[in-house]
Formats: sequence, structure tokens, C-alpha cells
Amino acid sequence: MITQEAVLDIARDAIYTIIITSAPLLLVSLIIGLVVSIFQTVTSIQEQTLTFVPKILGVFVAMLICGSWMLDNMTGLIERLWSNFSYYLSLG
Repeated sequence: MITQEAVLDIARDAIYTIIITSAPLLLVSLIIGLVVSIFQTVTSIQEQTLTFVPKILGVFVAMLICGSWMLDNMTGLIERLWSNFSYYLSLG
């Protein structure tokens, strides 16, 4: 039976991987949103849907650039889980 500490280690590793892997896309979206918001403030354009297209394009470009790195992070987590699978089964 798997111990509570092992479950917490797996959860911590998974959450850390999620945060690190999603960070580039979230930062691109944040920066584009900020730039569009400043543009809207300066030009007094109050169109709510104006931010969607630039964000979608920016996130798509960021996925093209960072996609292989993100996939490496996710596969690294799965490889670590599978390599320790027998250890998790033997606990208890």
C-alpha cells in the first residue's frame, strides 16, 4: 500500500510540473493582455473582445516555440512516475 508521504511527493511533483510547464503560455497571455489593455486605455477603445485574437495568436506562437520543451517536461514526469512504480507498490 502506498504511504501518505509518497502520495504527497507525487502530488507535489505533479503540481510543480504543471506550474513550470504552463508558465510560458500564461506569461505570454498576461503580457499580451497588458499591452492590449494599455492600447485600449490610450485610444479609449472599450471593445471587450479585442484581447481574444492577439492572445490566441500569441499563445499559439508560444506553443510552437515552447511545445517540445513542454512535452519534455510532461514526459519527464510520467517517466519518473513509471520508473518508481515498483517502489510505490512495495511500500506498506
